Amino acid sequence: MDGVIYRGKQAVPGAAEFIDRLRARGVGFVFLTNNSEQTPLDLVRKLDGLGFTGLTEQNFITSAMATATFLHSQRPHGTAYVIGGGALSAELYKVGYSITDSDPDYVVVGKTAGFAFPQLRKAAKLIDNGARFIGTNPDMVDPVEGGTEPAAGVLLASIEAATGMKPYVVGKPNSLMMIYAREMLGVAAGDCVMIGDRMDTDVVGGLEAGMRTCLVLSGVSDAQTVNRFPYRPTFVYDSVADIDPDHLAQG
Repeated sequence: MDGVIYRGKQAVPGAAEFIDRLRARGVGFVFLTNNSEQTPLDLVRKLDGLGFTGLTEQNFITSAMATATFLHSQRPHGTAYVIGGGALSAELYKVGYSITDSDPDYVVVGKTAGFAFPQLRKAAKLIDNGARFIGTNPDMVDPVEGGTEPAAGVLLASIEAATGMKPYVVGKPNSLMMIYAREMLGVAAGDCVMIGDRMDTDVVGGLEAGMRTCLVLSGVSDAQTVNRFPYRPTFVYDSVADIDPDHLAQG
């Protein structure tokens, strides 16, 4: 969402009107975010404050939700040791997981400001003893007011260094998130368009999920960036404000 419909604490000009155009045409949509710290309700309230009215929790899929969905598909009613915010644990509880530090099936890691050496030591010991290593998303830094701050990828890297084990990461650019979003919408991949501001996460993830892709230049990637990648988006727009949903449907 950041860089596509808002930048920091400001909505992208015309983004709310774009969402209104989708609704007017009866086009289903889901917002994707690698953020595992906020619940869908948190995001509804955040966007409402930015002028995006009428949204519901069903309009969102977070990396925490995707991680819980993935783990449930692999090992229903399993157990996990969790490093991350309350939203991540909440999503795991929803799918019937128990949270424990005693011989869990998985060590699940997302961004949290509370990460400290005791958690690193515990996670490393559990993984060394056979727990499977899962990450919500690979982002090394997140944008914040005045710059950036360390994100989930930094935590994953420290645990990988301590164990020699690479995590399986569920969030973007893994196409699983796009597949889950498509399933939420109940449509075929060929009828979906992934709109994002990053060639290395949004566009490649949508491409690998079999969707058409749309790059907007209001965030991370710019027009010059496109030429550095071996794949191209189906559409390129300056902003979602310029997108005609009918044009996407015809493309």
